[in-house]
Amino acid sequence: TEAYRVKFPILASASGAAATTTTQAPPPATADKSLWRMLAYAFIGGLILNIMPCVLPVISLKILGFVNQSKESPARVRLLGMLYGAGVVVSFLVLAGVVIGVKSAGELASWGMQMSNPQFVVLLTVLIMLVALNLFGLFEVTLGAMGASAGSVATREGSGGAFFNGVLAAVLATPCTAPFLAPALGFAFTQTAAVIVLMFVTVALGLAFPYVVLSWNPRLLRFLPKPGPWMERFKVAMGFPMLATGVWLFTVSIEYYGGRILWFGIFLTVIAMAAWVFGEFFQRGTGRRGLALGIAGALALGGVVFGLEGQMQWRTPTDPSQAKSGMVQDFPGGIRWHRWSAEAVAKAREAGQPVLVDFTAKWCATCIWNKKTSIDIESVRTVLADKNMKAFRADYTRRPDYITEELQLWGRAGVPLVLVFPADRTKQPEMLPEILTANIVLTALNKAAG
Repeated sequence: TEAYRVKFPILASASGAAATTTTQAPPPATADKSLWRMLAYAFIGGLILNIMPCVLPVISLKILGFVNQSKESPARVRLLGMLYGAGVVVSFLVLAGVVIGVKSAGELASWGMQMSNPQFVVLLTVLIMLVALNLFGLFEVTLGAMGASAGSVATREGSGGAFFNGVLAAVLATPCTAPFLAPALGFAFTQTAAVIVLMFVTVALGLAFPYVVLSWNPRLLRFLPKPGPWMERFKVAMGFPMLATGVWLFTVSIEYYGGRILWFGIFLTVIAMAAWVFGEFFQRGTGRRGLALGIAGALALGGVVFGLEGQMQWRTPTDPSQAKSGMVQDFPGGIRWHRWSAEAVAKAREAGQPVLVDFTAKWCATCIWNKKTSIDIESVRTVLADKNMKAFRADYTRRPDYITEELQLWGRAGVPLVLVFPADRTKQPEMLPEILTANIVLTALNKAAG
């Protein structure tokens, strides 16, 4: 039997003053955290990541890769499946190393923390856009001796392509969370380096598991259609979800660069033109291929020098302290979000108001899904107004330390985290699950309002 002493970070004392109190009843995410249970959560969470919106574009292409492999030898299919899994595992090992390094330096680590780095978001946006253009057929990128296309796994997948898609799936998974994954990661980030590595590898195994199993059991793929011309059309169609992912990442960059984001858009347009020149006149052309390569290179270099470095100044994002504070609305008529602080929550509860707190980030796809489908919707807005409830937003886009510390107190390694505080300050707040429905939110709000 294990016992845990748990602090509720923004629970008000009975006397009405804001206080950090100790209670014998821990929130669900901090109770009974045995290593084996957390490992099971990590594996299941990694498995569920496969159906999260972050990863779906890559998964669709992986399925098409299986279709194309139907004529390959079983040994070849198994090799490609293992290489895909290796790409996932290696990527998560790198992430684990980053987390360990950050913690060793005395800094606060969190899940998806690389998304709070503006330069990383810019580079990832460029990569995703290039993959989308590759799927549209503007150009081809070959990886390794087997001639694998980085984005064209639908048409042919070699060793390099299989590994690359494993890496891509892992990178795109990090802005998402899933049921079971949040408590597992919250546990991992408080442990030793060895446990962190073990937990991250377990998540990776869960993410890669379905495709490794399918590659070793070709009979399970009998439901897939036979290869044909439809595959090329489907490959192009899959470019649109990938492009949508790039657009989403582009909007995240607005948080870091403000009005300068216009130059990022111009840079992406120039890079797209360079990719088209490279594919149309160098890869598929028959004459003056050297000239085409030179033009493509000049366009790309010019975009970097004059777009990214010159006008956008992507190495110097805006100062987060200049961000507007107070109350914001995401759209006219939306929830009136107040800037979160423990003191502000305590003050609202002293005034007898139930409180909704949303820990979120602009790069968190799960957070955006929850907000659009279950939080900032008409029925929830009505309850907030009728019950005189106050809504707070803790913006984790730039990973401020004070929010990281708060998340850790709740047993979380990242966002999303949604809390509902009742009007009665003697009662404990309710921690909502990672994936929300309107009914879950409404039930919690009505319960908190009494």
